[in-house]
Amino acid sequence: MKALLTGALVAAGVASGAVASGAAAADAAEPKACGRVENPYPGTRYEGEDLKRIRAVGVSCPGARRVARRAHRKALGITPPPSGVRQFTWKGWSVTGDLRGDHDRYVARRGAKRVRWLF
Repeated sequence: MKALLTGALVAAGVASGAVASGAAAADAAEPKACGRVENPYPGTRYEGEDLKRIRAVGVSCPGARRVARRAHRKALGITPPPSGVRQFTWKGWSVTGDLRGDHDRYVARRGAKRVRWLF
C-alpha cells in the first residue's frame, strides 16, 4: 500500500512540475526579431541613427516598431538623469532607458508584453 501511495505522489509531483514548467515557458517566451526603424529623426542631429535590434514578446512586429519609435521620441525630450537610467511611462507602457555604454538600451513593458531596442 505504501508503495502505491509513494508512486501516486511521485506521479502527481511530476505532473505538477510539467504544468509549472509549461507556465514558466509561456512567461519566458522567445523574443522575436522585428528589424529596425530606419532614420526616425530626419533633419535633426540624430539623422541617420536607426532604432535597431527591436525584439518583441507578446506584440506584433509592426506594433513593436511603433512602440519603439514613439516611446523613444518621448525619451529624447526628457533630460537624462545623472544615474544614466531614464524611466517614464508612455501610453500605459513602462519604459526604462539605460544610456550608459556605447548604445542606449531601452525596454518597454506592459503586463506580459515586452519590447526592447537599441539606439
